[in-house]
Amino acid sequence: MDEIGDAGGDGITGIFARESSYLERYVQLGVASGRVLSVSFPDVPDEEAGEDHDLLDRIFDYLDGIDDEDFSDVEIALTVPTDQRRVLERVRGIPYGDQINVETLARMTSDIDHTDEEDLNLVRTALDENPAPLLIPDHRVRDGPSAAPAAVEQKLRSLEGL
Repeated sequence: MDEIGDAGGDGITGIFARESSYLERYVQLGVASGRVLSVSFPDVPDEEAGEDHDLLDRIFDYLDGIDDEDFSDVEIALTVPTDQRRVLERVRGIPYGDQINVETLARMTSDIDHTDEEDLNLVRTALDENPAPLLIPDHRVRDGPSAAPAAVEQKLRSLEGL
């Protein structure tokens, strides 16, 4: 297997998509300079999307239940405000098969007050605007929004026994 510090082993840039029978839609990646820019779940992929990418292979092993992958070695280009970045970086640390709630996520995140409603809303906004759901597993935050479509979120939760 390639070293995936650069999302694909060779710094390929482009859009890649493959249809998932489990999710009943496509998994689509946007990759630039070897870093993942986005993960989405369209019904129809971008017409210029390629199918072959090492990271898609890993995602499909995860979706097929072959691997309890955490994707922690995949570089994600988080172009979000710093406070949202801190939240999403904490989400990446939630292990496969575990779940937490928004308040716990706020407690885990530096400079976020879990008792402040404005800070809790910031946590929810970060989850909702997550550019790479699945790689940043917002489906593991049980009472927060997910950037993935609801049907995808439920299938990811089911896959992990959540």
